[in-house]
Amino acid sequence: MRIDILTVLPELIESPLNHSIVKRAIDKGHAEINVINLRDYTSDKHRSVDDYPFGGGPGMVMTIEPIFRAIEKLKSQRTYDEIIYTSPDGVLFNQKAANELSLKENIIILAGHYKGVDQRIRDHLITSELSIGDFVLSGGEMPAVLITDAIVRLIPGVISDEQSALYDSFQDNLLAPPVYTRPAEFMGWKVPEILLSGNTPEIDRWRHEKSVERTRNLRPDLMED
Repeated sequence: MRIDILTVLPELIESPLNHSIVKRAIDKGHAEINVINLRDYTSDKHRSVDDYPFGGGPGMVMTIEPIFRAIEKLKSQRTYDEIIYTSPDGVLFNQKAANELSLKENIIILAGHYKGVDQRIRDHLITSELSIGDFVLSGGEMPAVLITDAIVRLIPGVISDEQSALYDSFQDNLLAPPVYTRPAEFMGWKVPEILLSGNTPEIDRWRHEKSVERTRNLRPDLMED
């Protein structure tokens, strides 16, 4: 899989992607991630990528030219399955979306910034818009990192124990069950006996029941879905 991230602040993105599971995915050749500085695609002598909004009002808007140039250059080199724009008014990103995107081959993620991008980019080049929640950040760089991490960890071969991802929260619209490790007793706090029994079918049943219980108590909205 190849993911190209367009941004005005590449340094905010590069560091998180150079560690942990994403870094291992890149090193193993399962993922290719390129962080592209939109300032390299502007004709402005000051490398500016924003301007005042038509009609007045506060804030600045990402200009159309550098975004268009960057996307057109990438599209001339390969076919993209999705061109995603990170925006607080996009569709809420969830595990189902991560699963679907992990099956794609080439993805562009445009990290929004300032007051957003020129609407013509959204109208003519973007194929989907994603939000990570009903709140506003300083920019779309962190959402781009989160989306990338969620996608890449699902690529076959990235996680050593591929079964682990199947038990993540939200995979079946359920929260993950509680987990325990050694010692079996600490400060009088004991691990549930069922987990020490070695009875795999019963352990699986217990875990499912706990997932349902947790979801019903903490995220009843998921039960509705």
